[in-house]
Amino acid sequence: MRTTEQRGNRLFIVLTAFFIVNAILAEFVGVKIFSLEATLGAAPVHWQLFGVGGTLNFTSGVLLWPFVFIMTDVVNEYYGVRGVRFISWLAVGCIGYAFIAAYAVIALAPAGFWVDANAALGVPDVQRAFALIFGQGMWTIGGSLVAFMVGQLIDVFVFHRIRRHTGERYVWLRATASTAVSQLIDSYIVLYIAFVLGPQRWPVGQFLAVGTVNYGYKMAAAVALIPLLYASRGVIERYLGRAGADHLRHEAAA
Repeated sequence: MRTTEQRGNRLFIVLTAFFIVNAILAEFVGVKIFSLEATLGAAPVHWQLFGVGGTLNFTSGVLLWPFVFIMTDVVNEYYGVRGVRFISWLAVGCIGYAFIAAYAVIALAPAGFWVDANAALGVPDVQRAFALIFGQGMWTIGGSLVAFMVGQLIDVFVFHRIRRHTGERYVWLRATASTAVSQLIDSYIVLYIAFVLGPQRWPVGQFLAVGTVNYGYKMAAAVALIPLLYASRGVIERYLGRAGADHLRHEAAA
């Protein structure tokens, strides 16, 4: 039992580290907006929703958030509500600390040779570029953190409600359904705080349209990553052993 507990603790540390790294990276790289069609070399997909049109453009953070969802479901499966709440609050604290550190670094006076060297490489004002990339607006940061925490709490609630009715069956169902509900809330909260309450003052149609397209992408990614969820379970069961994995799952369910 002692070996099983040690392995369970090590596993929790690894899952927590991967969860937090992906959450922090998603926050910082999310400042870049990319074109999905151009990235795939496909023709633009023109959509029309709520009187607003556009193509498939997303923040780069959407590439990493699905892995955060997967880690949430894995931790939920083996460590339960307390495990997910712990890593979620820890992630919020780490993200907040990372943004404070970024703002402190932006405030440092740039070295002249650093500015000149980058100007020669085609970046005329590297200090401004650095500030634009790492210094996201406070409305965006606040909206993202609030949406993340609310989404996590909803995810864990829905996950365990479904588990209560299905037992150990239908892993894909509770993982996908919990993501579907939590990200429905998350996708709109972050946009509402950052772009409706924030200085840009988006109209309702634009807010609903962009939120719907982002939510559709997240759900498509969540469904596509279901095999990764089962693969993760397989790796964990080989590491812990069937008895050890069952023990953790039963404790989490309780």
